[in-house]
Amino acid sequence: MNLTALVIDDEPIARHAIVRLLRDDAQIELLGECGDGASAVVAIRSQRPDLVFLDIQMPAMTGMEVVAAIGAERMPATIFVTAYEQYAVRAFEANAVDYLVKPFSRERFAATLQRAKARLNAAADGGALPSVQILQALEALRRRDDYLERIPVRVDERLVFIPVEDIVWIKASRNLVEIHLADRVHELRETMAALAARLDPRHFARVHRSAIVNVRRVQAIHPWFNGHHVVTMDTGQQLRMSRYQHEAFLRLATTRQE
Repeated sequence: MNLTALVIDDEPIARHAIVRLLRDDAQIELLGECGDGASAVVAIRSQRPDLVFLDIQMPAMTGMEVVAAIGAERMPATIFVTAYEQYAVRAFEANAVDYLVKPFSRERFAATLQRAKARLNAAADGGALPSVQILQALEALRRRDDYLERIPVRVDERLVFIPVEDIVWIKASRNLVEIHLADRVHELRETMAALAARLDPRHFARVHRSAIVNVRRVQAIHPWFNGHHVVTMDTGQQLRMSRYQHEAFLRLATTRQE
């Protein structure tokens, strides 16, 4: 099965690397390459490739905006290309969307291309291309941009905005939450669940039903007893981690090693 392909990436080196590898494949007809999102939209609409390699992080018009302009249901089979960014990779993996992390090896490229060919062959036999999965993966990426960057708290008669990176940890206190900074504590009339949903999960983890920690402020994690652990923050504050928070523990441990 011969396929037509289009390469979209604002970085010439990455774009040329993909083009070079595609030219080694006799089953691929390269229609062209685009260095920006606007020209990519025009090329996809006019040339209707079977397969596109689409960079996510492009200036002016991102890969997500290219998909929005075309419509996920009308997108060709898509292999997303990204610099190493855990959040994007998790979104793609969770929704079985093909992706390449720059820089990539020839072997990784070949495996990804083979998977895309298999999906296109299945679609030709009456299957469906995964537009729903593309939408779900991109929605997960969009949500990243909706997370809080600052939290407003009242201090005397003033409203003060706290950058979320200054937060050490957050404690549930009945119908309030206590926001613990390095040198002070603020109260906010908010439920723990509602606040947790608005914090970036790359940087905040719920380690107990009444405690959320800023992953970047974690100094150490120590085993305790009966499967529990103790998290030590960079302020010296020690917090007990629920034994049911294994996923949060693993993510914290991984983040500390990076």
